Amino acid sequence: MAISSTNPATGETLITFDSLTRPQLEEKLKRAADTFREYRRTNFDERAKLMFRAAEILETEKKNFARVMTLEMGKPINAAIQEAEKCAWVCRYYAENAQKHLADEIIETNATKSYVGFQPLGVVLAVMPWNFPFWQVFRFAAPALMAGNVGLLKHASNVPQCALAIEDVFTRAGFPLGAFQTLLIGSDEVQRILEDPRVAAATLTGSELAGRSVASLAGKQIKKTVLELGGSDPFIVMPSADLEAAVTTAVKARTINNGQSCIAAKRFIVHGQIYEEFEKRFVESMKALRLGDPMNEQVDIGPLATEQILEDLEQQVTVSIAAGAKILTGGQRAKFEGELARGNFYEPTVLVDIPRDSPAYRDEIFGPVASLFRVANIDAAIELANATTFGLGSAAWTNDANERDRFIDALDAGCVFINGMVASDPRLPFGGVKHSGYGRELGEFGIREFVNIKTVWVK
Repeated sequence: MAISSTNPATGETLITFDSLTRPQLEEKLKRAADTFREYRRTNFDERAKLMFRAAEILETEKKNFARVMTLEMGKPINAAIQEAEKCAWVCRYYAENAQKHLADEIIETNATKSYVGFQPLGVVLAVMPWNFPFWQVFRFAAPALMAGNVGLLKHASNVPQCALAIEDVFTRAGFPLGAFQTLLIGSDEVQRILEDPRVAAATLTGSELAGRSVASLAGKQIKKTVLELGGSDPFIVMPSADLEAAVTTAVKARTINNGQSCIAAKRFIVHGQIYEEFEKRFVESMKALRLGDPMNEQVDIGPLATEQILEDLEQQVTVSIAAGAKILTGGQRAKFEGELARGNFYEPTVLVDIPRDSPAYRDEIFGPVASLFRVANIDAAIELANATTFGLGSAAWTNDANERDRFIDALDAGCVFINGMVASDPRLPFGGVKHSGYGRELGEFGIREFVNIKTVWVK
């Protein structure tokens, strides 16, 4: 099986790799298991030294890494540079904080000494997506390696150069060769790896379907999993909000990463008192976005990552329109100088009057398409925000303290942002509820997902 890297802005195949053969995969599994036996005995200072070096490489070479990201999945180049910088941040965060997060916790009992210790689990398989091809991996790898685990990366098949570049970062930083390995394989090999007794656990960021598959396979083997799946995040705006700031942030929250983010705001729920003004400003701002070559620093939105993603988005919009939704702007493949773009470009789009049974109401939309809703009061806003199977992130804009507290308490999501855009931060736990998955990444909770929380009792 060949794994190809294709430029989504042009459709050009950049490079093709042969996937690993079974003997090659076996060699990597053996190396990971052998490395773990030695690596787990290193101390935090040794691991931190290596992780600081990885951060240094990421920062020094951020423009090179950004170019690879943009070429493979179409991320605007400035956003790609910021992604590399954020990866350096998470490496430094865990280099500085892992020992504190995993320090023994003394518990007073009738024993001479009793405490809770934290020990690494072993080889962890990471099944990662293409949309944040560096960040999604590093936010797993930094805590996992600092905890003493080793990692195997099965990255999305459309970003093989990113996957190999990440392995190279850890290798050049000085980590043992088996501490972090990229596996250029198809998804059909995931079951074999999860069933291997040398693999202790798995983490997946991706679609609900992929999450169900990995969770089911790991469950049969009684292996720990962390799942970060899709989202249909609400963005609520109340009359007391700073409307200008809300609109500016709303546009960014919907179109970040060309609209291809699980925590991108997708459903904009606006109180009737300010709805007309919000809609007017929001549509004007979406129309003003610059679509084009993601290597151009002046461009706001690049192409969707693959032709299939573009086709799926078109289908979701078409079905929603047929069901009764109306287009305020966009709604079709982009044209440059009157001709359809060669790459996977889709116009920034705003939909209103969206029926309950349409994709724009109920499904995750992966692309620059916003669903706009009018509500009469805070109760209706919360009800609509929670009317989804997902529960990843949520944002609410209000300067009313009582409304703020209501949103914090009532929104069904793994995170609630008040007067801000949902984002991941190395210092805070990240993850969802309902069909958005379980477990947490980042912060103190994230590093404790793949450790044995061991009770020790000494008389």
